[in-house]
Amino acid sequence: MALAQTSAIRVGVMTAPTITVTLHGKWRAKDGGVIDNREIVVNKPAEFAPLSPDSSFTLHGVTIGKTYHWERKEDQTFIGKLSVIEEDGQLTAVNTLPIEDYLVSVISSEMSATASLEFLKAAAVISRSWVKRQILNKDLKDIKDLRDFKDTKNTLITWQDHEDHALYDVCADDHCQRYQGITKASNPNVKRAVEETHGEVLTYDGEICDCRFSKCCGGRMEEFATCWQDKDVPYLQALEDRDSKDGTILCDTHDKTILAQVLNDYDQETIDFYRWTVTYTQDELCNLLRRKLGRDFGQVLELQPIKRGKSGRIYQLLIRGTKDSLVIGKELTIRSALSESHLYSSAFDVEQNGETFTLHGRGWGHGVGLCQIGAAVMGTKGYNYREILAHYYPNTQIETYNEENN
Repeated sequence: MALAQTSAIRVGVMTAPTITVTLHGKWRAKDGGVIDNREIVVNKPAEFAPLSPDSSFTLHGVTIGKTYHWERKEDQTFIGKLSVIEEDGQLTAVNTLPIEDYLVSVISSEMSATASLEFLKAAAVISRSWVKRQILNKDLKDIKDLRDFKDTKNTLITWQDHEDHALYDVCADDHCQRYQGITKASNPNVKRAVEETHGEVLTYDGEICDCRFSKCCGGRMEEFATCWQDKDVPYLQALEDRDSKDGTILCDTHDKTILAQVLNDYDQETIDFYRWTVTYTQDELCNLLRRKLGRDFGQVLELQPIKRGKSGRIYQLLIRGTKDSLVIGKELTIRSALSESHLYSSAFDVEQNGETFTLHGRGWGHGVGLCQIGAAVMGTKGYNYREILAHYYPNTQIETYNEENN
């Protein structure tokens, strides 16, 4: 089946009061002037178009891992067009480029480019599907329920989704898909994976799939509705991440070679994600919740899971204290409230021992869709990319976009 093609994507890379950029090669500014190999500070909306195939630009001080424990700044280099736009009183650098070039960077940024070719091909298909689905959602404007939330005196139920970006298609950080330009896109296997799956997307019932994925599901994937709006997505279900041939849990691995395929340099600072433990004293927990939720619970008497998804991930949690009580959800809100950045996941059990609270958890991320570590294990075991996709997105088909129908 041939589907209509969307060939370019707009990526919001960074937001700051001013944008410092180095233009490599020749560029044309919006006023028609030509700029050649120069660093400039942009303090108002602007546009820069490359004038040669080898033109690129470097953005200085790009924040990666926003609000996560690996947050830091990097200088990153990109190809394609650069626009600087106004957004919420600041400036945002937006990179416009062909989707297939974008995918080479995303796959290299989301995981190590040393992964097996079949795993990389699976990543190419799901990343292409996901981004095309986001663009279609914006075009259809059928996203009213994505911003729904419940905020009352005793309840805070909310979530974040990717269509929140109104002025561009996706952002460049973990909120959407990691995109770090050509900074990390250096392995020829990644380009090969994108080329050998050129235009391929996953579909369900004739529609492009919203292919969610996370680092490590902890042994069982989760349903879409546990993390985002309350709707059933047939191909995003709670399934065991188990090898159908030998029965082993795929993402339960300590093989450093396999983990290095999935985890980039800063991700490898995180080692205890399949099973993890976090402990807080009473004072630490009270102070944390006061900072993160803006409420004084007094002494915390109880952290009680109210609702769990089928994987065990909590999506409603009661915090009961001597001064206040509150039910919070969904999973990302819970993870944010109980950590200076984010808990690895909301799949945890609470052990309370006097004034000490210990969380015993499983997995890293929301757990919906493809588990990157489990998929890397499948690739190492010799499964091809079609088998990997069928495992994580049951009853889907691979179809190809027809670019001639632009």
